[in-house]
Amino acid sequence: MRKPLDLPFDPIERAAAIWERRFGDAQAMAAVTSIMRAHQILLSELDTLLRPFGLTFARYEALVLLSFSRAGALPLRLIGERLMVHPTSVTNTIDRLERAELVVRRPNPHDRRGTLAEITAAGREVVAKATEVLMTAEFGLRGYDDDELFAMFSLLRRLRVEAGDFSEESATAASPDLRRG
Repeated sequence: MRKPLDLPFDPIERAAAIWERRFGDAQAMAAVTSIMRAHQILLSELDTLLRPFGLTFARYEALVLLSFSRAGALPLRLIGERLMVHPTSVTNTIDRLERAELVVRRPNPHDRRGTLAEITAAGREVVAKATEVLMTAEFGLRGYDDDELFAMFSLLRRLRVEAGDFSEESATAASPDLRRG
């Protein structure tokens, strides 16, 4: 899937060593640079896996969100909130899914100014098949055991709480325990 760089050294580790000499403590810089590189790697792999379905990971996420909703439809505003993306990104994503006939737009019966995106039968079929592929590929995280995956989730959760994505208290009460065993 991904083209190996095959570098003879770890460029982030090398940058951290130089950073340490020039600026001081490099731990945060090395961590954030590693997270950003991991994001690039995972997004590339997931988009490659989803390409046969005419999807990107962003479009896949929107379809999954719609498939999770009771009616299979959500206001565009709510899609943006749940996916934590700008309204322009939601519009672009829904436009592309609509052109692929995986969603349709409907007037919102509860808000005359609003629009709902509704997943189609074809959208449900595509999201089911794409999910099988992603699950088989372990979402690009093959080689990590359940404890390591839970540790990643937990470490990054604190960052999301501090960014104001949600409050720890309300989320803890409503969330399932992701640890297996």
